[in-house]
Amino acid sequence: MTASDHVRWLSQPTLRSPAVIAAFSGWNDAADASSTAVRTLIDAWNAEPLAEIDPEEFTDFATIRPSIRLLDGVTRTVVWPKVSLWHASTPGADVILILGPEPSLKWRLFTEQIVSVAARFEASMVLSLGALLADVPHSREVRVMGTANDQPTIDRFDLQRSRYEGPTGIVGVLHDACSQASIPSASLWAAVPAYASQIPSPKAASALMARAGEIIGTPAPLSALHNFVVAYDNKVNELIEDDDDLREYVERLDSMGDDIFDQEDSPQLEFEFGNDDGEDTENNAHLLVDEVEQFLRDQGTN
Repeated sequence: MTASDHVRWLSQPTLRSPAVIAAFSGWNDAADASSTAVRTLIDAWNAEPLAEIDPEEFTDFATIRPSIRLLDGVTRTVVWPKVSLWHASTPGADVILILGPEPSLKWRLFTEQIVSVAARFEASMVLSLGALLADVPHSREVRVMGTANDQPTIDRFDLQRSRYEGPTGIVGVLHDACSQASIPSASLWAAVPAYASQIPSPKAASALMARAGEIIGTPAPLSALHNFVVAYDNKVNELIEDDDDLREYVERLDSMGDDIFDQEDSPQLEFEFGNDDGEDTENNAHLLVDEVEQFLRDQGTN
C-alpha cells in the first residue's frame, strides 16, 4: 500500500514546483473565511480538478452527513462530503488548491495523502488558511497572522515562529507531517469579529487571499469579492444598529484603535502589527500569535 492509495486522480497535469494552498471547513474556519478564500481562488483562477480524497476512511458521516440531490429533478443521487484538489497556473506560480471538510478520523493517514501529492509534484511549499473569532471591530482592516516552523520560511516571508502547545486540528497535524517530510509550510490565520460569527466574512477571506498571494508571488483576485465585502459591512452595520449594547461595544473596540497595546488593563481587543519600529512590530505580532493559540485551546475544550 502506498501513501496515496486514498487519492483518486482526475487529471495528470505537468506542474512546476506548485504552491499548495489548503483550507478545511469546520474547526479552523470561523465565519467561513478560509473556505471562501480557497473557493474564490478556484473560481477566479479557473482551476481544474486534480484529484479527490476518498472520504470513507476519514469521515464520520453521522457528523458530516452526505446529501441527496435530484438530477434533472427526477433521479436521486448521494453527494458525499470529500476533500477535493484542483490545479491552476497563475502569472506567478503553479498552484494546487485543496478544499473540503476537516476529516474526523485517521488524521495521520489523511495527512499522508496530502503530503504524497505535494511530494509527487515537488511542491515549493504548503500553505494553510484558517480563521478565528476575536474581539476585533469589523470596520477595521482584517489582521492576518502567519506562522511557520522552519527559520528560512519565517525569514523569507516575514512570519512568526509558533510557540503554541495544546489541542490542535488537522492544520496542526498537516504542518507536522510537512515538517517530517522536509516540505516548507506556513499557516495563515485571519481574525474575524466574534460578535458577527454567524455571518460569513468575505472581508477576512479577501485578507487571507491577499497574504497568500504575497507569499506565493502571484496577484490575488480581490476584485472577485469586492461587492461581497461591501454587502458584508452593510449587513454587520445593520446588526449593530438593532442592538444598543452591541453598538456601544463595537464603538469601544473601534475607538481603542492602535492604542490598544498602550492600555495595560485592557483585554486584547485588536491586533496591530505595528509601525516602522521593529520592536513594536515583533511584540504586536506575538500578541496576535497568543490570541490564535488561546483560540485553539478554547476550541479544544468545546
